[in-house]
Amino acid sequence: MQASLLKRILTRKNFVSRLLPLLTLFTAVAALAASGPGYKVVKTYKIGGEGGWDYMTTDASARRLYISRSSHVMVLDLDSGKQIGDIADTPGVHGIALAPELGRGFTSNGREGTVSIFDMKTLATSGKVKAGENPDAILYDPATKRVFTFNGRSHDSTAIDAEKGTVVGTIKLDGKPEFAASDGRGEIFVNIEDKSELTAIDANKLEVKTTWPLAPCEEPSGLSMDTKHRRLFVGCDNKMMAVVDADSGKVLATPAIGDGVDATRFDEGTGLAFASCGEGVLTIIKEESPDKFAVAETVPTQKGARTMALDRKTHTVYTVTADFGPPPAPTADNPHPRRSIVPDTFVVLVVAK
Repeated sequence: MQASLLKRILTRKNFVSRLLPLLTLFTAVAALAASGPGYKVVKTYKIGGEGGWDYMTTDASARRLYISRSSHVMVLDLDSGKQIGDIADTPGVHGIALAPELGRGFTSNGREGTVSIFDMKTLATSGKVKAGENPDAILYDPATKRVFTFNGRSHDSTAIDAEKGTVVGTIKLDGKPEFAASDGRGEIFVNIEDKSELTAIDANKLEVKTTWPLAPCEEPSGLSMDTKHRRLFVGCDNKMMAVVDADSGKVLATPAIGDGVDATRFDEGTGLAFASCGEGVLTIIKEESPDKFAVAETVPTQKGARTMALDRKTHTVYTVTADFGPPPAPTADNPHPRRSIVPDTFVVLVVAK
């Protein structure tokens, strides 16, 4: 009987010894979840319409969300999701840049090689300016009051006087530019996608200051900046975010993100960097210090939700996608066509705490 009792005690001890590591793991996971920012998809705005999409931009003061839609720009109320306007005649539109102090907005029209200038109150277009070939990213630099387009086919940047609406110069680049960011003090940064490089531009002199390699980052797309700490957040095609020192070009960290990233955003108010990934996740990186970065949370979104905009007033993220059908038949000009978009399935996903 004593032997039987001893066996039961030893069996229980063995069970407890196996259980303790699991309990420790579950506790750690729960603690990590509790300490995360707590973002999730809280609303879905069903917008519909046809055509693809690209960049998105918010006007937090006017509570507007601008979304490029192939040949026009949809303007929505940030809080209700209702469409409140439309900017027409923007063939192949990619991006939207806003100059609030001038009351003007600008769109990069890729197929036409132009920039449309519109009134931020009425959304009426006042004119167009010729840019380079296939202008893609576009930004407004408040330090110089200039708008810069980054032209994918001609591998250069067009600088436009935002007040006069005239071209003031062209900056030759080393390859195909993607997203760009301004430090607000006269320096602009742009990713060179096909070279896996990051280029710094003097916005006053209209010349390249330096170009840095981004290894191990490959095919950089999204770019955003923490202007206070001089840190750049680069979305990389090989499922990482490269955090770069904006003064030395040194890659400080490469936290893992989802697959198919297009955009990144940095929120100064929370110290969080976001990467929207086409596989259907929003990766959130926590800036624990100017030199330490870690994944804080991975938020499920929806497949195809690869671009986004940030409302810095409410710390809300907006991303867009649609349902997809089979791809069209390959052609000689397009051997790998994208999957077709199911009409009227376009949605805006609102991601917040």
